[in-house]
Amino acid sequence: MELGQQIKKLRKNKKITIKQMAALTGLSTGFISQFERGITTIDVDHLNEMAQILETDVADFFRNNGKAAENFEDEIVVRGYQRPYLQNLNQSIHFNLSQISPQAVIRPEYIEVMPREIKEKPTIYTHEGEEFIFVLEGILTFYWDDQVTKLYPGDSAHYHAEHPHNWANLSDSVVRLLVIHVPE
Repeated sequence: MELGQQIKKLRKNKKITIKQMAALTGLSTGFISQFERGITTIDVDHLNEMAQILETDVADFFRNNGKAAENFEDEIVVRGYQRPYLQNLNQSIHFNLSQISPQAVIRPEYIEVMPREIKEKPTIYTHEGEEFIFVLEGILTFYWDDQVTKLYPGDSAHYHAEHPHNWANLSDSVVRLLVIHVPE
């Protein structure tokens, strides 16, 4: 089950409407609906906020099978073959590049965004903090207010996330990127 579907199931079990979730998170009802249907992605801050509202811990998605760190390498080193991930987060796979908790100063992620059959513009949104994205492979469509630009391998964007934004893979190939979140 995709993450959006899991959130929807938890929300319905708690008898929280999309409108109530929107009011509690500051996101639009349209955005939440798109997220639950797997049409758009969500930032880690809002995902954490939704998890708190739904009385669950988003960190469980990022932990490596709940194993405790046995030495300093287990605490600070993330081996490529052991990266914790969120699979199928709205047509993408998010790999956590850090063992540090979601409350850390920075949250680096490696993301693989799959192509979609339906090529529609995602809902742009805002959240606290800063984001940095660096395209490693593929063509990422980046939305900033009313502006749309294509980011190619080697291109990056660094912005205050309080500004309306989002990004999507509207190509026919996988897009691979590095994203660093700096929450406020």
